[in-house]
Amino acid sequence: MVKPDIIFKYFPELTQQQIEQFGKLYELYSFWNSQINVISRKDIDELYERHILHSLGIAKFCAFKPGEKVLDVGTGGGFPGIPLAILFPETQFHLVDSIGKKIKVVNEVATALGLKNVKGSHSRAEQIADKYNFVVSRAVTRLADFYPWVRGKFSKENINALRNGILYLKGGDLTEEIKESKLKAELYPLSAYFEEDFFDTKYVVYIPQ
Repeated sequence: MVKPDIIFKYFPELTQQQIEQFGKLYELYSFWNSQINVISRKDIDELYERHILHSLGIAKFCAFKPGEKVLDVGTGGGFPGIPLAILFPETQFHLVDSIGKKIKVVNEVATALGLKNVKGSHSRAEQIADKYNFVVSRAVTRLADFYPWVRGKFSKENINALRNGILYLKGGDLTEEIKESKLKAELYPLSAYFEEDFFDTKYVVYIPQ
């Protein structure tokens, strides 16, 4: 059984409920992944490091506030949205993906965990009419392609000390990609928070609105 200890190492202040919810993720994703492939099969045993802790890299950079609304674009099976929703139960998370069976997994996992702050929608980001404090995503496409999908989706009201904007998880050398996008982007290396080799070339890309 793959254990969530790596999560507790970096997030020691969890409630009992959060500890239990993180603990259930391996079993839930193993079950759903065997039916609907949302994670690379060879990656399932690395679920806690490469998917859950990676998603929580956003939380090391930005602590979401009660009442904030976060849109997760191209969530796949629920990353980074599900781990963030466990960590911030008073923040509302809207997880969208254009592939219906992936959103089925999101909704089933959220229900199994008792997450009341997660809504999953089978939709493209461009079709969402609501406004959000933050948009999160995990390397769904190049920033130049991603930004037009979410432009205009931001609330004018800032609740957080961090200005409303995009928090994008991406790896590798991003110099060209940021230049191509013409966006004012700030890079924060996840290696500043996590010591595992996997995070050496991974970043949170913050694009304030």
